[in-house]
Amino acid sequence: MRIEDLDYELPPERIAQHPSARREDARLLVVDRAASQLSDGVVAELPRWLRAGDALVLNETRVRPARLEVRRTTGGRVELLFVRPEAGGPADSWRVLARPARHAPPGHRLSTSDGALTVEVTSAGRNGERVVRVIEGDLAATLGRMGEVPLPPYIHHAPDSSDRERYQTVYARVEGAVAAPTAGLHFSEALLSELTARGVLLERVLLHVGPGTFRPVTSSDPHAHVMDEEYFEVPADVAGRLRGARERGGRIVAVGTTAVRALESACDANGGTLGPASGWTRKYILPPYRFQAVDALLTNFHLPRTTLLLLVAAFAGNELVRRAYRHALEAGYRFYSYGDAMLVV
Repeated sequence: MRIEDLDYELPPERIAQHPSARREDARLLVVDRAASQLSDGVVAELPRWLRAGDALVLNETRVRPARLEVRRTTGGRVELLFVRPEAGGPADSWRVLARPARHAPPGHRLSTSDGALTVEVTSAGRNGERVVRVIEGDLAATLGRMGEVPLPPYIHHAPDSSDRERYQTVYARVEGAVAAPTAGLHFSEALLSELTARGVLLERVLLHVGPGTFRPVTSSDPHAHVMDEEYFEVPADVAGRLRGARERGGRIVAVGTTAVRALESACDANGGTLGPASGWTRKYILPPYRFQAVDALLTNFHLPRTTLLLLVAAFAGNELVRRAYRHALEAGYRFYSYGDAMLVV
């Protein structure tokens, strides 16, 4: 396939700028693969579509307030996005994205406006990537005090204190992501409790979402794209319970593409069988692909030319995804991180 096969035109007003007043009030498009049918509903109706014995898999990563404005010694401003600690580097070294990158060459020192934190750029990579080393101050404390949640660029309001929580899932626990696993934003505690009461199992895995998840696929041949590394964990007890749910006739329902990649990475690490695994993954799923650990998928409506949309196409099929997106556009669904949801069964 070509990446252009999944392109579509989206009017700017259809990009959701704020979440629904209540998480479960978001609209839900249900895509039935076996019947090739589409049904309209709302997220609050998920208990109708999930059944006792199904296992709902949640990615419990938490978004770090990772965006920080710093200044050069000359006074010029630079924005740093702290992606993750630099593996194998000196203590207090971090992989960051710098903007504008030309103002953060190796050897330069950058400090916060109050001087509480100073970092030194130690190396430069492509696409604005830099490695910095903290030489003065406490990074975690500074991000907690001055950092901003890195909202996607298509959300046009400046992050405020409320975004620190509304751009998190209610089950977020382990800080380390630079973007939310947005399919999970639709769940309230009340909806999760209702699903549990109806016999749906809730299982938690981890994949710290990095900027590579959203990096556009620039080649017409999507096979030429290379994913960035992201850290994931699938615990042994979780893998065991998920296998047991399937053996009893239940479905493994992944909440979001990041949960899918965590589960499929764990299968790769265990010879095709879902088992415990952790570490760094570059898992890239595009058509055609045989899914090893996922029977249904709750996801959002994604940007064209992204690995997220390719994963959904691999799961549902190119033509059915094109039909679903055409229907969502015609029916007034809201798109992207704060938008509506799609359940593929």
